Amino acid sequence: MPHLLRKPTGTSGKIHAITPETAKGPLSPDWAYVGFSLYRLAPGESAREATGDREVILVLVEGKARLSAGGEDFGEMGERLDVFEKTPPHCLYVPNDSDWSATATTACTLAVCTAPGAGGHPAARIGPTGITLTDRGKGTNLRHINAIAMEERDVADALLVTEVFTPAGHWSSYPPHRHDEDAFPAMTYLEETYYHRLNPAQGYGHQRVFTEDGSLDETMSVSNHDVVLVPKGHHPCAAPYGYEMYYLNVMAGPMRKWRFQNHPDHDWIAKRDAG
Repeated sequence: MPHLLRKPTGTSGKIHAITPETAKGPLSPDWAYVGFSLYRLAPGESAREATGDREVILVLVEGKARLSAGGEDFGEMGERLDVFEKTPPHCLYVPNDSDWSATATTACTLAVCTAPGAGGHPAARIGPTGITLTDRGKGTNLRHINAIAMEERDVADALLVTEVFTPAGHWSSYPPHRHDEDAFPAMTYLEETYYHRLNPAQGYGHQRVFTEDGSLDETMSVSNHDVVLVPKGHHPCAAPYGYEMYYLNVMAGPMRKWRFQNHPDHDWIAKRDAG
């Protein structure tokens, strides 16, 4: 199995636990920012964690749960019972040096997105207010975006988080682009994880992670609940005919800005579509 492809460890409980330490490997030796965990909880089951030196955005991918953070009770959150309803997600920001807990009130999938925190934001709800499903791309490059915590929303110290729904037979994160150099304003260095879902669930998709010099070139078939690590390079996805693809993106780096460059061989597609 490619090091960049992480399979769930089970079907219930904490099925992903990706930290900067566990993300490091021969293809990602410099990984230092993004963490990602995933819980699948039955009604009545709970999860709780201390944040330590990391900030957290909890994303209720599907289902409902009672959430608390830093001693504050945020009550029952969540609305969509199936992620492919595409309604805006309910999310909760938790700062570093704090803690959080969640108790599922329905079957619940809870994503835990983390990055180094700086104490710049208090615990607070994110969405569903202010999150609107928007289109990006044209033709079979069309996909639908729920921008949870991108840079236009000052809701986190380092984290950038978004959801993408890719229709069957379409491409996404395309044309291929990269954000692996600390060279603002032309580009920002951002590690990234992709948490994938397929509809119907037995489906699959493809993701390629590759650099222009060929030093990294991994093409992976992704299944429901898989996570792909993107330490550098371009990272397009494809959803086969018959299978809709969802992914939750988590990005972080030294600057909370998303600046990227398209692959020079394929940038003409973006320029044509912008015309």
